[in-house]
Amino acid sequence: MKNLFDIDGKVALVTGGSSGIGLMIARAYVEAGAKVYISSRKGDVCEKVAAELSEVGTCIPLPADLSTEAEAVRLAGEIAERESGLHILVNNAGANWGAPFLEFPDAAWDKVLALNVKAVFHLTRALVGSLEKAATDADPARVINIGSIDGIQAPALETYAYSASKAAVHHMTKVLAKKLAPQKITVNAVAPGPFESKMMAATLETFREFIEASSPFGRIGEPEDIAGIAIYLASRAGAWVTGAVIPVDGGITTTR
Repeated sequence: MKNLFDIDGKVALVTGGSSGIGLMIARAYVEAGAKVYISSRKGDVCEKVAAELSEVGTCIPLPADLSTEAEAVRLAGEIAERESGLHILVNNAGANWGAPFLEFPDAAWDKVLALNVKAVFHLTRALVGSLEKAATDADPARVINIGSIDGIQAPALETYAYSASKAAVHHMTKVLAKKLAPQKITVNAVAPGPFESKMMAATLETFREFIEASSPFGRIGEPEDIAGIAIYLASRAGAWVTGAVIPVDGGITTTR
């Protein structure tokens, strides 16, 4: 039982791993002994963060703009060239767009759906071979998609494309879980509530007190909260869980 949550020696890729929830997960994996690749659109930021995380473990930057299928395929190819298999894929890279209902632009749908939904599908498909090589009967490979509680409930803000995209991620998680189970790959989604992140910065600056008051625990999420679920799903402890959408929100969606 002492090794139930052990991920030491596993190889992970965390997209959007240079900031926000992606960075929280990447840091947790590095500190737990995994070899972690992080990807983000800004190469300089990706390299800086990887250097910082490498002070406590192994973290390697692989910049990519995952809004295009070609970049997803290229990134998957780089992983395949470097590693004999990939144990953990965290699809975290995402975008948001807020605008009033009558002014919400078509460009917002294109940008948000391309990164939040299509990129999850494209990268997972491109990496199936690497994931399958790392999988065993007792310890499947893992795909962890980062959704949102805004894909479960109607959001407070006018982020139409974002909330729709996260609901799509939740459902696609179930579809891919069924498809990839024969290849010994689990697919689960984490639906975070409010956490400190670049995406949430403006919202928290304006609505922090309201958001904290909406939580039964009177606070927003902390890095350890997301780290715990990420390690659970990636370790032997989570090997029998697939197709799940797990809210990590302190009870906001279930007690509202």
